[in-house]
Amino acid sequence: MASQPKPRYSVEEYLEIERAAEFKSEYIDGYIVAMSGASEPHNLIVTNVVSELRGQLKARDCRVYSSDMRIDVREQGLFAYPDVVVVCGDPELSDSKLDNLRNPVVIIEVLSKSTESYDRGVKFMKYRRIESLQEYLLVSQDTPLVERYIRQPNDHWLMSEALGLEAVVHMSSIDCDLKLVEAYDKVRRSHEE
Repeated sequence: MASQPKPRYSVEEYLEIERAAEFKSEYIDGYIVAMSGASEPHNLIVTNVVSELRGQLKARDCRVYSSDMRIDVREQGLFAYPDVVVVCGDPELSDSKLDNLRNPVVIIEVLSKSTESYDRGVKFMKYRRIESLQEYLLVSQDTPLVERYIRQPNDHWLMSEALGLEAVVHMSSIDCDLKLVEAYDKVRRSHEE
């Protein structure tokens, strides 16, 4: 028996379904993709990163959002829920529901085995088209490692990495430092078990 083709949805159909759903899904090129739950290390890293950035940005005109803020990149066929998002200035929300952000400055994704190729590949390709985006960080959940991509002139992206608990990632677009020892606080790594 042949498998049924997956249906394609319009942006409007996706948003209607998503807003009524019990579980989050992303939208990519007309397809709705269910999101799986995150592991304990993933959740700890996200919480630690949000806490660190919020503390540094508290007195500034920037906001830090965790994984429930949806990013609207409809021109690229994408609605996604990054793990951490930073916006400076007024957030641009695409409709009256106030749940689709259009102007992130920093996006951070914590990598898992099931999402790593998507976060590095198609998702980053589409994120790069967001005019406001200046930095994209990929955080390993298995080892203290952060890859930082920063926008250069002519929309080129420069990658650097920070490895080890003593390392610090400076996010120049928001003038914040992320100490890996803080990002990985209380996160057990497989070689410690």
